[in-house]
Amino acid sequence: MTEQPASSRSIALIAAKAADEKKATDIMIQEVSELTSVADYFVVVTAMNNRQVDAIVEAIETAVREQTGEKPTGREGLDEGTWALLDFGAVVVHVLQPEARDYYRIEELWNDAPIIDLNEAGITDAIYSKRIADLLG
Repeated sequence: MTEQPASSRSIALIAAKAADEKKATDIMIQEVSELTSVADYFVVVTAMNNRQVDAIVEAIETAVREQTGEKPTGREGLDEGTWALLDFGAVVVHVLQPEARDYYRIEELWNDAPIIDLNEAGITDAIYSKRIADLLG
């Protein structure tokens, strides 16, 4: 009997939870499957500095690998530390420092995408900046 691959939704939820456990803020999961062929989900989180970007990326990679066996097919931006990207195929994770998040506003590019409730990931006390809180309504 072969093991079923993890769903893209479960990978997105695991990534969000791992980011939350490393004190990421402004965590959003957007279901973009109806809007782009690039991915099913975008997970976008904020880290306060280079060290936290690295810690969040490492925590996400470890959690996804341990819980699903999946590894990212791509990793970008870790040298700069202001914006890191993990590509799990159907799930793309963006970890940005506040200035980069405010500048690029990735979540607004996909503002028609449904937002996944973080309670589904077991996150009940997420912290949001005013801009992201306003987007979430």
